[in-house]
Amino acid sequence: MEELAQYCLSMPGAEKDYPFGPDPLVMKAGGKMFALLSGGSISLKCDPVIAENLRQQYEAVTPGYHLNKKHWNSIALDGSIPRDELRDMIKHSYELVLKGLTKAERSRIAGLA
Repeated sequence: MEELAQYCLSMPGAEKDYPFGPDPLVMKAGGKMFALLSGGSISLKCDPVIAENLRQQYEAVTPGYHLNKKHWNSIALDGSIPRDELRDMIKHSYELVLKGLTKAERSRIAGLA
């Protein structure tokens, strides 16, 4: 869990936040959530087609818990998904959030890289 949190924070402009209290740990870019870490799972934004494919491929991937189930997946960190695959999912979520930001905000974040 700590390793994934550190990976999230390695993304340019990524910040941690606790908007819902001490749990979950929320990772944001440009003020928008891209990851929620809580109790042995991580929830990530995902392209709807890819999200469905991941749910079919891995039992540990389910529709986002308390999130938009079309655009978010919750992933149980039970060791069944390779570390590189989890990192790819985090990067995909981060990139989706970046795409939704204003051009000015994306430029600001790009300057942090």
